[in-house]
Amino acid sequence: MKISQQRLEENRQNLLDAAARLLREQGCDKVGIADVTKAAGLTHGAFYNHFSSKDDMIAKVFVHVMLAQPEEEMPSSAGIDAFIQSYLTREHVDNRATGCMYAAFASEIFRLPPSARGTLTQALTNLIARLSQNMTLVSEAERRRVAITKWSTMLGGLILARAVDDPALSDEILNGVLHSLSAD
Repeated sequence: MKISQQRLEENRQNLLDAAARLLREQGCDKVGIADVTKAAGLTHGAFYNHFSSKDDMIAKVFVHVMLAQPEEEMPSSAGIDAFIQSYLTREHVDNRATGCMYAAFASEIFRLPPSARGTLTQALTNLIARLSQNMTLVSEAERRRVAITKWSTMLGGLILARAVDDPALSDEILNGVLHSLSAD
């Protein structure tokens, strides 16, 4: 039985959403095709209607999550401080499944398909541009440097806060990074 184009697109979205959630939670090595199809409520065969392989799926998940981000979810120049405050939270530390893709994959990106690395590079370029636009600094080079520094500090803080098994130390890391960034 042939399924409608709408249903086919819904299945694709379900697979991408399930894969993104599982990959963030467990990492690329631990998630298999069967895990993704089960989480999406689909059959193993449905996977191959959308992806040629697990590597193809990973690359498309990166595009789905990192490049298809709605404009209103991207930090604006006026909302950089709010973005920092919302990013460096206990909730974000604890919620890996829907959290930051950069934090989930930064240390293993070189093991992923080249297309995933290219997508991450493009998404990071977009994020840096968005963070740096309309900052009060005079030169474009200085705005870009500050945007890269702030983002790197935020990301590193989140990764370290997730890495430790001591909640008090994790909170101390978050608060230290927040304090450091608010001093800018």
